[in-house]
This record gives sequence, structure tokens and C-alpha cells, in this order.
Amino acid sequence: MSISRAQTVYQSWLENPALDAATLAELVAIADDTVEIEDRFYQDLQFGTAGLRGIMGAGTNRMNRYTVARAAEGFALHLKSLGEEACERGIAISYDSRNRSREFAELSAAVFITNGLRVYFSDELRPVPILSYAIRQHRCVGGIMMTASHNPKMYNGFKAYGEDGAQLGPEDADHVAEVMATVTDLTGVLQKTLSFEEAIRSPLFHFMGAELDDMYDEMLLSLTLNGDLVRKHHDLPIVYSPLNGTGNKPVRRILKKHGFTNVQVVPEQELPDGNFPTTPTPNPELAETLELAIAQAKRTGAVLVLATDPDADRVGVAVRTKDDSFVLLSGNEIGLLLMDYVLGTKDARGELSDGSFCVSTVVSSRLTEAISERYGTGLHLSLTGFRHIAGEIHKHGDVAGGSFEFGYEESFGYLIGKDVRDKDAVVSCLMIAEIAAVAAEDGETIVDRVEKMYRTYGFAAENTISIFREGKVGQEKIARAMNGLRENPLDAFDALGIRTLSDFKRGEVMNFTTGERESLDFPESNVLLYQLDGHDFMCVRPSGTEPKIKVYFGCYGNDRDDVEARQKKYEQIVLDRVNVLLEE
Repeated sequence: MSISRAQTVYQSWLENPALDAATLAELVAIADDTVEIEDRFYQDLQFGTAGLRGIMGAGTNRMNRYTVARAAEGFALHLKSLGEEACERGIAISYDSRNRSREFAELSAAVFITNGLRVYFSDELRPVPILSYAIRQHRCVGGIMMTASHNPKMYNGFKAYGEDGAQLGPEDADHVAEVMATVTDLTGVLQKTLSFEEAIRSPLFHFMGAELDDMYDEMLLSLTLNGDLVRKHHDLPIVYSPLNGTGNKPVRRILKKHGFTNVQVVPEQELPDGNFPTTPTPNPELAETLELAIAQAKRTGAVLVLATDPDADRVGVAVRTKDDSFVLLSGNEIGLLLMDYVLGTKDARGELSDGSFCVSTVVSSRLTEAISERYGTGLHLSLTGFRHIAGEIHKHGDVAGGSFEFGYEESFGYLIGKDVRDKDAVVSCLMIAEIAAVAAEDGETIVDRVEKMYRTYGFAAENTISIFREGKVGQEKIARAMNGLRENPLDAFDALGIRTLSDFKRGEVMNFTTGERESLDFPESNVLLYQLDGHDFMCVRPSGTEPKIKVYFGCYGNDRDDVEARQKKYEQIVLDRVNVLLEE
């Protein structure tokens, strides 16, 4: 009987004399569990454009000191290959509240110092947007954020950033992965690496602290548009939850600086806690995650609920209606609301230029087109993932001289301003609260503004459904499902009325009316985008950071009931087939 790759690697870990006692004990405990061994060791945790992300624990397919040290070594060697100037510019490092995030950040910093690269290290946990801002302010050549974003508590991650403050592009990520592949000694990196205490004493080591916060806050306040109305409605009651993550200090601080004086925090979710005791998943996209905050808002009379995920790059929003119930806004509704507010306010003041533009994604609301058309701004679409949005900002802003106004993706990530190049939930909270103050001045709620927006631009029925498949077997099922959709694109989809299929992996658009095929000018990605009648669309892709396949729907028109009925019809048809493919 042949021994699997997983069993072989598992045994090599057991026999490594330098393995620490806790890891050894964890591995011994699963000696009789072949399924667990297979899942932990069937592959190395893959380094991609999102860096590393995985379940914490012992094994090559897990986040632990050995896999983190290997990733840090690979990233360090990648940056060293860029020359002495890159080493001198160094990297910025931050971390969230997850279990072991600080430990992994300290280890990574020590690896970089050992390799002769300068390190700017956050003196306390700070969110993704401040890390991105720090990279740009310190002219670093890269950065690291220790976080698994909104994943459940058993996960952690190693987000890698480039010199622009955005997550690594495919070329750089591939090179890091290639270098990592040469780091084969399980314990070798740890054995040669300085301790964090030794690293701190190096002249290459610098802490980042309050000065960075002040600079970031000043930048955010320069983006606000209606400070007078905020001061007039300063006592607008707001409930905020950082979901035990990094947003607590920066969000509350910036709201206070802007003039809001009645911001309550959810006490059970205020302080950093990597166990996230009040929710199974600290994801502000999910209604259940906001239950505590909404309950507090109902008790205290608050009109607005804001919640940020552990690394504060995503924000969820709930709003009190005139009948005192609370409505959760979708990711698209938040994005459209912000886009319309920013562009509309600037347009009224004559502050938009011929080069003003926004960026969204191929799976986000098509109402962005109507908003851009109304205000005469450019609109550029990218693939999902904020690194792609950052790429469009660079292309049309930094290079071409245009003025970036707003960017968003439907998964609750938004950006205003050009000094950060990743999702920024801090500026999002700031501007959503400002919109609430502006609405109050007009005797409205944010819900009223959303409804007004639909009446202006047309109604939308949009939904994103995630189907999870855990482990090695789950990954294989997702891959087979995507292949089945790709090879038989019209199977069981007759009722959808598919006009075109954009296959971003093959780089082509298939026109089912004419039979023609055209090349697709986008980076390669495992995404299938179906254009239906009118502006309606459907899209399927596997997640790059979680074990799931995501299915997106968007339907548009002048009759709310009609678009909602169409969306439900499409959803049933598509999910029936996807679920069948997942079980084949």
C-alpha cells in the first residue's frame, strides 16, 4: 500500500528533532486520524495575491510559526532581490486582534531584520487602512498585515503588500511563492532568526505609533464634505461595534474629531479578543453579526449602526426606519449611497474635473453606470479583489493624471481618497455618519436616501450567495464545479437568456447570439460572468480566501416587483445546477 504525500510529510515533522514540544504534542494527538493528517499536510499553504490564509494549527496547510516564518523568509528574499535601496526602504508591519497575530507579526519582523531589511512595526494593533497608509508615507517597498479579515476565529493570515500600499499583484506574489519553494528546511528559518527582543535593538527597527495615527486622521478629515452639518447634528445617536477588532480606537477617534458626540460602542464587542465570543464569524456582512449592536440601538434610541470586521477594511450598516425597525443595507447599497453622495456633493460645488473617475468591480451593482453618467465621471471596472481596484486607481490616477473619487466592491469594502490603496472601513464609517447627519438636516433617514436613489437610477435586485465546501475534498468539488460550468456553459441555463459569457480564465467573451468569440482585456482569473437581458448579470467564482464558491446576481429595471421576481427566478435555476455540480 502506497503512502500518501500527506503521510510522508507528517512523518517528517514528527521526526524533526528541532520541532517545538507543543507542535509535536498536537501532531501526536492526530496520529490515528488519517483524514485530519491528509487535510493538514496534503499541500503547502498556498501563497497568492492575498498572501497566506488558513486555519491555525500544526501542518504545512496550516498557519503556524513554521509556515509564517517560511512566508516571511520568502517575502524578505523577494524584496532583497530588488536591491539595496529596497532593503533600506524596508517594510511596514501591523496586526489585528486575532489569536497569535501579534506573535506572527513579531516573528515576521525578526525575519526581516535578520535579512537586513528596515522594519516599521506598529506599536499596537492597527487596521489594514492605516497599514496601507503607513507603507505609502514611509515609502516602504512592502508591508505585512497579520489578519484573516472576517474569517472565523480558527483562521489567521499573512497579507502581503507592495510599495503602492495595495496587496501584491500576481507577478510579485508568484515570485514570492517561487522563493518560498526553495525554503525547504522546516525549522531552519526559525533557528537562524533573531529573537524579537534582539530585533528591536537593531538600528533597522522602528515603532509606528501616535504620530502615524494623527497623520492618517488629518488625511481623513480633509476628505469630509459637510462638517458644518455634522456639527449642527453632532448629537446624532450612533452605535458602533469593532467586533473585538482593530477598529475601536481609529473609528471612534475620527468620529469624535469630526464632531460626533453621541457615539456608543457595543461593550461586549469593544475590546480586542481573538475568540470573538459574541459571534461565530466576525463578518459585518452577516445580519446575525449585527444583532447585539441593533439591540443596543433599539434600547438607546440610536438611528445608525456601524460595525467593522477585525482588520477594519469592511463595514456593515443598519439604519433605523421611521417605524423604528432597523434595515440592514447591502454591500451594493452602501457603495451606491457613498458614490452618489461624494459625486453629487462635489458636482454641486463644481469640484469634479474632466478626469474624475470611480472604480468598481464586474460583480458590483450596474447602477454605478447611471450614477457616473449623471455626474459625467469616468467609471472603470476591475476584477474582484481590492488590489485590482488599486491597479485601476494607479492606472487612471497616478499615471494618467485623473482624479480618483470613489471605489468599492460589493463585499462591503469602500475607499475614498488616494492615500490608502486597500478597503478602508474607517473612512467609510466617517462618511456614512456624515451622510446620516446630512439626511437629518433634510428630515430624512439614510433609508430615505437609498429609496430616493432607486427612484432616480432604477431599481435593483442584487444578491451574493456563498456555498462552503471545507478541506481538500471541498476544494476538489469547487474546482470540478467550475470546470463543469466552463465546459458546458448553457447546460440547464436555457431560461436565463444568456447573451454573452466572459471567461476570465480563458480570456475570452463568447457571444451566444452571433457565435463569435472575442479576447478579454483583463488579468487571468477563475471567474465566469454571464450577461443576461438588459443589464442583468450572473457571475460564479471560487473565493480566493475562504473554502467557498460565490454566486452573484444582479437584476435591474423600473419596476421593483419585476426585478425582484427575475432575480429569484435566476437564483433558483443557477443554484440548482451549481449544487448538483458540487456533489458530482
